[in-house]
Amino acid sequence: MKMIPLGRTDIMVSDWCLGTMTYGNQTPQDDAHTQIDMAVDAGINFLDTAEMYPVNPIRAETVGLSEQVIGNWIAKTGRRHDIVIATKVSGDNPGWVREGRGYDGAVIREAVDTSLKRLQTDVIDLYQMHWPLRGSYMFRQNWTYDPSGQNRQETLDHMMDVLTALADCVKAGKIKAIGMSNESAWGMTKWIDQAECAGLPRMASVQNEYSLLCRLYDTDMAEMAVNEDVTLLSFSPLACGLLTGKYQNGAVPDGSRMAINGDLGGRKSPRVFEATQAYLDLAAAHGLDPVHMAMAWQRTRPFAVSAIFGATTAAQLERILAGADVVLSDEVVSAIDNLNRAHPMPY
Repeated sequence: MKMIPLGRTDIMVSDWCLGTMTYGNQTPQDDAHTQIDMAVDAGINFLDTAEMYPVNPIRAETVGLSEQVIGNWIAKTGRRHDIVIATKVSGDNPGWVREGRGYDGAVIREAVDTSLKRLQTDVIDLYQMHWPLRGSYMFRQNWTYDPSGQNRQETLDHMMDVLTALADCVKAGKIKAIGMSNESAWGMTKWIDQAECAGLPRMASVQNEYSLLCRLYDTDMAEMAVNEDVTLLSFSPLACGLLTGKYQNGAVPDGSRMAINGDLGGRKSPRVFEATQAYLDLAAAHGLDPVHMAMAWQRTRPFAVSAIFGATTAAQLERILAGADVVLSDEVVSAIDNLNRAHPMPY
């Protein structure tokens, strides 16, 4: 597994990251612990979680269970030194966490301590804000995104409050590095500019959706990442299972995410299955497992990426890990770019 620096920090992470958002719900603890063992044995040292996990569905009564499952693995194995842990504080929400209240400096200090307790560790390697409080165009909100109601000064003041609290946590040895999630290019540069001007911790990463079917990151975010040394932690690199092919031709496997929430968070669209089939056909033409092609493509990008993938079961994880050494030819990469032009933004 290739190791890459996390932003401008001295933290080295694998370019694949094990996502844990089903742990404690769809994935029981025994299977989750097996998955972590498998991932570490395959050379993956990076785990991503969040205080609001597990999902499918998100419920107030299950908040924190994914962190607890990881913490129990650490306590059982004593292998804390083998993993880099990333977690997140929730923004405004329908009531899952803190009765819907988002985050400010005071919440950050409280939430860090709560996550440390659940994770049974003394330090969180990467602490992220799950989404910006001013709003976000992620999760299909790009189609109707309207930032005209934002107050610039309120946003900057909020950033300084949060960055100051994060600095306190860094000084206390509770976190090592910080990052954002579901953020824009403007947002990332402002977080970074504010931090640099005030001598506060600098954003090392941004966790945004990125896959063969979702390439919003390829323009202004890519430019930001290259110039500011921000590592992309790409979530849903398999497009919530679409790129495995399991939902083609009307199939909805029992227990799958589509069976649980219907539209895959807005990813199910009139055009998505045609686009997916094009990528499935390309993989077949080159003798590739489409899962392996989708994951290997992440390594071809002209910016730093650690791709966050999840597996509901250890069997699914085994399939993904089997493609850890796959390298795509220039011909396949070029063909992928052509398919992106033919099927832009299918959801």
